[in-house]
Amino acid sequence: MPRRPDVQRSIPTLRKALAQFRRRGETIALVPTMGALHDGHLALVRLAQKRARRVVVSIFVNPAQFAPIEDFSKYPRTFAQDMAALTAEGVDLVWAPTEKAMYPEGFATRIAPAGPANAGLEDRFRPHFFGGVATVVAKLFLQVAPDVTIFGQKDYQQLKVVTQMVRDLDMPLKVVGAPTIREKDGLAMSSRNAYLSAENRRIAPLLHRVMKDCAGKIKSGEPIARVMTNGSAAITNAGFGLDYFEARNADTLAPVTSVKDGPLRLLVAAKIGQTRLIDNIAV
Repeated sequence: MPRRPDVQRSIPTLRKALAQFRRRGETIALVPTMGALHDGHLALVRLAQKRARRVVVSIFVNPAQFAPIEDFSKYPRTFAQDMAALTAEGVDLVWAPTEKAMYPEGFATRIAPAGPANAGLEDRFRPHFFGGVATVVAKLFLQVAPDVTIFGQKDYQQLKVVTQMVRDLDMPLKVVGAPTIREKDGLAMSSRNAYLSAENRRIAPLLHRVMKDCAGKIKSGEPIARVMTNGSAAITNAGFGLDYFEARNADTLAPVTSVKDGPLRLLVAAKIGQTRLIDNIAV
């Protein structure tokens, strides 16, 4: 029977537990999550196990990345199920701090990321978001001091923001981006998928189909602007409220006009019913 992961909820006990790994010279990988784990998260755990001797999964629903119009209280919290899944995967330690442990009274320091955080994608619709992400992730890195951390490519702009922060602040760890895990029909796995009605769940995979079609046309030499305009129309005609559908440089997230502008990434955010979905693919 698999051993249940050690669960720590305060910084002193976390550091005591981690010290045991370090005394044995064991490498540590961190998988940051907000819980409500699905197979996409577990794929990150499996990649972490290939990269380090010990795996730490953090579970913390971060209030700093929710805007006033977003319902922090309604974010799914499934700690018992999450622990069962992490036990089955053989995770070593779960860092599940209380909000008071993460943001004690008087907390007043926040990170204000720029660069890929100001690309005009997610930041255009959630201007608070990447400051909250960068702050909590920096704290997690300082608390756990991992050798490597794993982030999913589904949240591609977030991956770029974290990578830039680690590079700019000389943090001694490696950021690894893990491929997006998809359902059989192509829908990117996400905790938000649980909010989809049956009809909207049927429609949702169209986002991936449109992206694949557009990527193929761009590769074959069709003009990017025309391809993206037609792709946007296909998404809206299917019933989505489109926030953005963009072709960007995969490294910098800068806008592109041709395939000569560097490696390309297509990124989309759209709402179907009450559920906002994001996705991306390489060209």
